[in-house]
Amino acid sequence: MEKRGYSLNYRDLVKDRLSASELQKLIGKHDHEDFLNPRSEVFRKKKMKDNPPSRREAIGLMAKNPDLIRRPVIVAGGRVVIGYDENGMIRF
Repeated sequence: MEKRGYSLNYRDLVKDRLSASELQKLIGKHDHEDFLNPRSEVFRKKKMKDNPPSRREAIGLMAKNPDLIRRPVIVAGGRVVIGYDENGMIRF
């Protein structure tokens, strides 16, 4: 993204966690399951692949366990790209 001339603001989600309201806004109309990190220990322990949490539960869990949030999260121009999605990043 920086090579394309974008100025990035980094936020360490472990040190500066997203609140539940920030997560609500970030997820917006997207499927909340897209924001869950399947590599996270919480995801595996709770067997979320087979038993996905409700939107409300997922947001609460992500607010408490930032490792559960799929990264990177890129927000620009009202668009959100989650995880390493090269095609999604190219569209910016």
